[in-house]
Amino acid sequence: MRSTERDDAPDSVVGRVMAILSAFRPTDGDLSLAELARRCGLPKPTVHRLVRQLGTYGAVEISPRGVRLGMNLFEIGQLAARPRTLREAATPHLADLQEATGETVHLAVADGEDVVYVQKLESRRAPAVGSRVGGRMPAYCTAVGKVLLAHAPAEQIEALLSRPLRRRTPRTTVAPGLLTRELQRIRDTGIAEEHEESTVGIACVASPVLDDGGAAVAAVSITARVGVRTDRLAPAVRTAALGISRSLRHTVVAVPARDGAGATR
Repeated sequence: MRSTERDDAPDSVVGRVMAILSAFRPTDGDLSLAELARRCGLPKPTVHRLVRQLGTYGAVEISPRGVRLGMNLFEIGQLAARPRTLREAATPHLADLQEATGETVHLAVADGEDVVYVQKLESRRAPAVGSRVGGRMPAYCTAVGKVLLAHAPAEQIEALLSRPLRRRTPRTTVAPGLLTRELQRIRDTGIAEEHEESTVGIACVASPVLDDGGAAVAAVSITARVGVRTDRLAPAVRTAALGISRSLRHTVVAVPARDGAGATR
């Protein structure tokens, strides 16, 4: 479960630890034990015991004001091979893309039915968006997500479309037939667009980063104000994605493919 407020308590030590660490939100500072216990659905004594143990390993920091995530988690996160390899390959291409367009650019990967942003170069002139490095969004309503969905296994797409999709804005596409046709167009053109589907006031255009076998391992996007001519931005995004694809093929560390549940194959 990705929510920071759990409906059911995990029944293993690892699950409880992950529930505690996942309970923190981007805007949180110190959290009280009572608030952590509420978000995790765990007894306060259990949270207290596990937090003390996590503190000895630097995973959390404990102060009189409460508990916060520790620097050791940041250090460990930087060792994750897939985002690190992608970022190293993508950084010069993303920088060129931002300089050429003056807009905010993103690099994202798939994680189940969500996308996770692994890089973001923000433009001062572009509209403020709530994305962040390490943040996630549903794939079906974002340009990067739709690119990755278009290249996902058919069974993953079918599973997603078999359930009701939440309308995040008045313009979010939630009809299975419409989304199916849009994904087919994306497969044909290599370009996905979003016009106020995830956030009111923004438009995005994205293209896939492909491995040697043609699998989409990531997606690159430009985010701009709604009303921008996304068709004029699409060639620049496509060029950046192709450049990252070429750079990845020359890296030492391979980028693993992931199945619909987010497991490495």
